Amino acid sequence: MSLALYRKYRPSVFADVIGQEHVTVPLSNALESGKTHHAYLFSGPRGCGKTSSARIMARSLNCEKGPTPNPCGKCQSCNDLVANGPGSIDVIELDAATHGLVDDARDLRDKAFFAPVQSKYKIYIIDEAHQLGPGAANALLKVVEEPPAHAIFILATTEKHKIIPTILSRCQIFDFSRISVKDIAAHLVNIAEKEQVSAEPEALHLIATKADGALRDALSIFDQLVTFSNGNITYQTVLTNLHVLDYDYYFKIVDYLKKEDIAGSILILNDIIEKGFDGHQFIIGLADHFRNLLMAQDVRTLPLLELTDQIKDRFKEQASAWEKIQLTRALYTLSKADVAYKSSKNQRLLVEVTLMELGSLQQEAEKKN
Repeated sequence: MSLALYRKYRPSVFADVIGQEHVTVPLSNALESGKTHHAYLFSGPRGCGKTSSARIMARSLNCEKGPTPNPCGKCQSCNDLVANGPGSIDVIELDAATHGLVDDARDLRDKAFFAPVQSKYKIYIIDEAHQLGPGAANALLKVVEEPPAHAIFILATTEKHKIIPTILSRCQIFDFSRISVKDIAAHLVNIAEKEQVSAEPEALHLIATKADGALRDALSIFDQLVTFSNGNITYQTVLTNLHVLDYDYYFKIVDYLKKEDIAGSILILNDIIEKGFDGHQFIIGLADHFRNLLMAQDVRTLPLLELTDQIKDRFKEQASAWEKIQLTRALYTLSKADVAYKSSKNQRLLVEVTLMELGSLQQEAEKKN
């Protein structure tokens, strides 16, 4: 059985971690200088490298040459802790979602005082740390506050605000960022080359966008599409497999709205619904499109569009035909529709009325002038 790509390409050293230089550089410097801490908290969105970085930290600390930012990759500790390796008896990984009870924390606390078996440090990696119950968190606090010299704790969480302040105050906190679409797409290009997969740049960019800042999700989607497309990933393949609305639909419908061709816009909506897309999904996508048009009107906000240069040029061209007040009014109208959609008894009519309002923006601007 072949290994899933997100496991196969899990980083083994800090240099392999994508888009988190603000975290990996200070950690590498601390390892280089020997000024490591007894407790760390890695916080950030899912799939951004928190747990992988915790494992790399453990490997760097327990390497025979460590602490070092460049583990040798030859000693037993390095081999045990390499990405997807067998694991080390001295590196204990716990998921607080299933080990968040008071008894679990007390057991951890008691065992932490036993010396490591074959490594320099006994390292505890606690994933989803925000799911520790109040009793468990308090039980853990004592050992985090006054740990034995050989014990190091690395907590990972997507919800830092749920961790009790007394534990936060004992940790060095590193906030991981949502990975940019550009960085994810570039990483997918490299993996496509290594896996000898043919992939259109626009297709990889769409996968990166759909992943919403989570590299793990991007690799899972890419892995799925490699199988689906038999190793030839096209833009159309991604649209079909992920059930994503193409940019072209939104560009066409906005052109109709600009010309006040309400009938044309409703016909496109009908085509979208017949293809199985949800009306609410359409409203959200159209709001994103108008937001992008507003960003494209100013060179200062244009870089906020995480899109290919070709699509950016299309947004710039379409945005030039609209007044800023019209775009802000469109966003307000779509925001109201978004809120009202779930409670509406006739959801399709709500979407159609919203398009009618958007198709009347030109008339409103003329009245004001």
